[in-house]
Amino acid sequence: MKGRPQREDLIAQACLEAYGAVRHEGRLADRALDFVLRRARHLYSQERRAVAERVYALLRRQRLVDFLAGQAVKGFERLSSSQQDLLRLAIARVLEGEEPSRVVQGLGLTGKDAEWLRGLDGHREKLQRLPRAARFAIEASVPDFLAKKLLDEVGDEADALAEAMNTRAPLTVRTNTLQVTREELAAQLAKEDVESRPTALSPFGLFLETRVNVFSLQAFKAGLFEVQDEGSQLLGMLVDAPPRKVVDACAGAGGKTLQLAAQMKNRGEVYALDVDERRLGELKLRARRAGVHNVRVQAIPPGAEAEAALEKLWGAAERVLVDAPCSGTGTFRRKPDGRYRLTEAGLAEHVERQKTLLGRFSKLVKPGGRLVYGTCSLLAEEDEGVVKDFVASHPDFEVVPATPWLGEALAERTTRDGMLRLYPHRHGTDGFFGAVLKRRA
Repeated sequence: MKGRPQREDLIAQACLEAYGAVRHEGRLADRALDFVLRRARHLYSQERRAVAERVYALLRRQRLVDFLAGQAVKGFERLSSSQQDLLRLAIARVLEGEEPSRVVQGLGLTGKDAEWLRGLDGHREKLQRLPRAARFAIEASVPDFLAKKLLDEVGDEADALAEAMNTRAPLTVRTNTLQVTREELAAQLAKEDVESRPTALSPFGLFLETRVNVFSLQAFKAGLFEVQDEGSQLLGMLVDAPPRKVVDACAGAGGKTLQLAAQMKNRGEVYALDVDERRLGELKLRARRAGVHNVRVQAIPPGAEAEAALEKLWGAAERVLVDAPCSGTGTFRRKPDGRYRLTEAGLAEHVERQKTLLGRFSKLVKPGGRLVYGTCSLLAEEDEGVVKDFVASHPDFEVVPATPWLGEALAERTTRDGMLRLYPHRHGTDGFFGAVLKRRA
């Protein structure tokens, strides 16, 4: 029922349980929320959305919230973890634009708490006295080592990047062009009272303006769209999949696999490879719903054993996409807890794995074919650095500009040195990188 008042006490209880599981028990945010909300059957749909949004908002700004709590709340460090989390939740809600008195009332705090909540801007000004890297790390809520890397990457745009990383991402879908056009999809969504608008960069995407459980929509059940960030859609465009033999080497649950199948108009073969059989099982379900029947799913063993499993595909594919596992720095607005688990050692492991995967799957590219390397990382060492290392050790490959597959106008907005480079603050997408490498004939 629309207009039903939210039960703030129940929402707060669920928020604190989920956030506590993430912060104090090390659980993944999406799994913690899923666990809590599955048990909270008494919550209305809008209350469930409020829980998820408030927990993610707090995770996005966790370091800033902790800084402000330490400045504004006397004896904060001596409070119990549950009391600290309650005040953290209050601060995060005020930073998101809620009126302090409303927050105090909703969370059952004392009236005096409204005073220091109103004074948060004054405490935030104290950040300006800190050295640039230290201030940015707190404002962006990222580890200190990562703050320095991001400053090196974007320089004067760092504050804009921090704000974009700590803002809720839009709900973006990709039209299944095997079934409908983008305009037809928008019309179908409108029939279900869902407002949408076209994405600015991808010719296949729509932003959904109406807050709704998209998986309950008839348009979704009919396979007319998939949830997929606009940046991911552009990476798929670089593959420019021909209707012959294409490999999605790190397919996961298959968002880009299905995009490639649509580009191929359900002809030829798309080999979806991954080490995670569970996610490949999800891909099979998604393919059936989308009406895709040219996908060949193959689980491959991890590590060096994968070489033997791939041998039959060596030199056989016109296109190979390696959307490699990475730090995920480009997706922090969607997966904010990932930033607190990333370490320098973990980043170095990602880079070595990326180099290994690119070398392994390059063997599948036929002479004259193309290898597309992508990540959802903002860091040059995972992106241009990996490409540079690969080309130096594989002289039969060369980097070619992405312009032919994006078009001149789009490439001018989205490429750097001929490679796809997307930022949340510049493009409104997740952070993405993509390079096209051609194998000499």
